[in-house]
Parts: sequence; C-alpha cells; structure tokens
Amino acid sequence: MTRLDSLTSWHADWSGLRVAVLGQGVTGFAAADTLAELGASVTVVAERVDDERRTILGVLEVPVVDAGRDDLPAALTEAEVVIASPGLRPDHPWLLAAAERGIAIWGDIELAWRLRDKVEAAEWILITGTNGKTTTTQLAAHMLREAGFRVAPVGNIGTPVLDAVRDPAGFDVLVVELSSFQLHTLPAQGPGALWPHSAAVLNIDDDHLDWHGSADAYRAAKAKAYGNARVAAVYSVDDPVTMRMVEEAEVVEGCRAIGFTLGVPGRSDFGLVEDVLVDRAFLDARHSQALELATLADLEPAGLRSPHMTRNVLAAAALARAHGASPAQVRDAIRSFTLDRHRTELVAELGGVRFVDDSKATNPHAAEGSLSAFDKVVWIVGGLFKGADVAPLVERHRQRIVAVVAIGVDRQPVREAFARHAPGIPLVEVDTADTVSVMRLAVEAAAEHAAPGVTVLLAPAAASMDQFKDYAERGDRFAEAVRARRDREGGAHGDDGSSLQHG
Repeated sequence: MTRLDSLTSWHADWSGLRVAVLGQGVTGFAAADTLAELGASVTVVAERVDDERRTILGVLEVPVVDAGRDDLPAALTEAEVVIASPGLRPDHPWLLAAAERGIAIWGDIELAWRLRDKVEAAEWILITGTNGKTTTTQLAAHMLREAGFRVAPVGNIGTPVLDAVRDPAGFDVLVVELSSFQLHTLPAQGPGALWPHSAAVLNIDDDHLDWHGSADAYRAAKAKAYGNARVAAVYSVDDPVTMRMVEEAEVVEGCRAIGFTLGVPGRSDFGLVEDVLVDRAFLDARHSQALELATLADLEPAGLRSPHMTRNVLAAAALARAHGASPAQVRDAIRSFTLDRHRTELVAELGGVRFVDDSKATNPHAAEGSLSAFDKVVWIVGGLFKGADVAPLVERHRQRIVAVVAIGVDRQPVREAFARHAPGIPLVEVDTADTVSVMRLAVEAAAEHAAPGVTVLLAPAAASMDQFKDYAERGDRFAEAVRARRDREGGAHGDDGSSLQHG
C-alpha cells in the first residue's frame, strides 16, 4: 500500500505530504486551508491570485506561486499529489505535466471524501445533470431538513464540501451538487472512490463540449455520479440517456433504480396522476397504489409549477424519500421552499408585459425549460455557447417566440439559427462591448416588441463570462434595466455610441 492509498481518513498521517493545489478559487482555497490544517506541505499554484486570499494563505504559511499556463513551478513537479481546480481543462499543461510524471491528480471532491470523518462521516447524496442541479440540491436538502436531519447543500452549489466536512457541528447528510468538471477527476474504484447513499442524474444535453472534448466524454463524466451508489439511483424516465446510465452503472447490489416522470409513474417511480405528485416507489403496495406527496397547486407559490421545475421537485422527492423523509414532510418542504434568484424570477410586470430573469439558464437545455413555461416570449439570448448548438431550441420554440434580442460576443450562432429555422421573427442584436449598457439596450429593444400578455425572458442559453462576472451579475443588470424602464423611455442609441442592429 502506498502512502496515498492509506490517506482515507482525517485521522491518518497527512503531515509533510507534498501537495500542489492548482488554482486559487473557492475550491482551491478550501483545499489549501484544509491541507495546511492537516500539516501537509502545501503550495498554491495559480494563474490569477486574489490578494485577500493570498494574505490569508500567508498567515497559514502556505506559499502562493504566480505561474503562467506554460510554466512548471518546482512545487508542481515535486509534488506527491496535486489538487486540481475544477476549472482546469484536462489538457491544461499543468495537468499533463503531472500525469507524465506519475503524480496523483485529485479533485476537491475526492479529497473531501477521504477526509469526511473529521467530526462524523455524513451520508452523501449526489446530484448532477445538465440543468436543474442547484434547485434540486436545494429542494432535497430542504426536504431532509424538514424531516429532522442535519443537512448541508454543498459542492458546485457554492459551498465547498471541505467546508462542511470541517464544520465542528457535523451533519447527518451532505447533498452534493457535482459539475461534470468535478466528476471528471473522480476514480471509479480505489481509496478515493465515492460510495454515496444515493445519486441522481437529472437530464443530459450537450454542454461544456469545449472542456470535455466530445459529447461522449461529457456524458461519461456525468455517469460517474451513479458509481457505487448504495440505496437509490434516481433517473429521468423522460430522458433515455439517464436511463442507460443507470442500466450500465456499477452500483452496490440492492441499490434501486428510481425513475421520475411528468406522466403517470410506473412501479418504483415518481410522477404525476392528474394534478397530484405521487410516490410509487417507497410503499409496499406499489403494484397497485401510490402515495400522494403534493399537488401542482402546492408548487405554484414557490415558482415550481413549470415542467422543468416539477421534474426537479420529483427528483428531489425521490432522493429525500430514499433517505427516510415522509410524504407529509416532503409536502411541507415544497410549500415552504423559496427559489434562488435568477431562476425564472419575475422581476416586474409593466403594462401587461412580464419581465422574467432566468439568467441561470447558461446552456440550451436550461433555456428549454424556461422557454417551455411561457406561451409568448421576447427572448433575450446569447453569451458564450461553449460549443453547444442553439439551433434545435429555435426550431422547437419558434411558434412561441415573438422576437429575439441577441446579446454577447457570440451572436453568430443565434443569427444563423433564426435565419435557418425562423427567418420571419424580428431579431435585434445588441452590438456593444460596454457591459454597463448592454442590458439597458437589450431590455429597451425587447420592450419595443412586447405587447400585453407577452413575457420578456432573459434565458441566455449561454455562459456569461464574455460580458459579466457570472450569471448572477447578468441577471442583476437585467433587473436594474427593467426597473429603470419604469422611470424613463429608452431609445435605440446609448450615450456610449453603441447601437442596436436589426436583422
């Protein structure tokens, strides 16, 4: 057994272990902080360094090395293990150099799993998918909290798993949202392999193809979530890709496949019977009966009644029921749930026109859900498409799209998609590099084409980093522009000389 193989507990001997943490974002900082507490010899290697985090790491006596992409600092080449930021692509020179030298490459999720017993080893429930991960993670955690469990939603949702592992109060359950980046580095077997209580892959559509290199590689990463699941593998009956993932998964004997669907559920599934959400999995008489969980009316106040949100509720309910939440506790949690901002959030209704912020729709699959929720929309779309194809979305929803406003630097795919599938729909391009005015121009252009009963929908189907810090800033700017419209009349030209191109 190598030393790394023996490091499967917080209480193992981590002292002096030479570790290079690659990247100094939220997960990189949590990894460095954790390893320093364990007495490892840690160096952070980063292309961009946050001054505040550098200062804190200095107090922890963790050196930070500023390095270019093609640099190979000694701390990296001499490390026994590297902890890779989930943002580093597999072909990044640092990772290639580590692999060539036989250096172990872990992600923060594998590290957290190895260290999960600092206080007490909580059960892990894993959630991934192209769309709906965060909402489902929050819903499942809320349901389990309603059931009396000490629970934390962690991972890609924003709170590093390592922070929860080190919480002195401890948890019964960690509901872990995982991105395809985080899943990519996870081993299927061995000391660092996860053995979760349950796992769900909500849906699959092409995304992050530029990072993974192919659709097959992206799907293979997502499928890792089911590996070694012990109690339940939750999948979408309406998405055959997730069904195949479950069928091919190496799970623990006795682990149940639990489907969810917007139709009438089969035995061992969750679904809808008319307007009632039901559980036909966790009851003895599932051959002939089902348990009522909630009604569609219960979903309405929290904004969960749209088809994609209802699917999220059903998936979360399956995970919560698998861990012991009762039907009544699931219902009460649904009734008290509040959606995060920027997820089909109604900003305002002006003159009979609704302005809805779904900036969290960072890929076409996510935008599919929000487009499906409205009858007539003026669609604000664009950003960084990351290799994803927006054309099928345009083809499917052209009957409900009144007009389109294209934003971002990557507008050509939008132009081409509408020219091919919906040439008669008015298209306006916001042609400006000024990040302050882009949303003001977009909202004004959208409002010109929106009559009462129409929804102006920000569902970009693309990442935001071309013009904004993140999707939250993009949504905030949209909301600011909508509120500003209440007080002023917009024009086609901004003070900075930017303009709208009509096509």
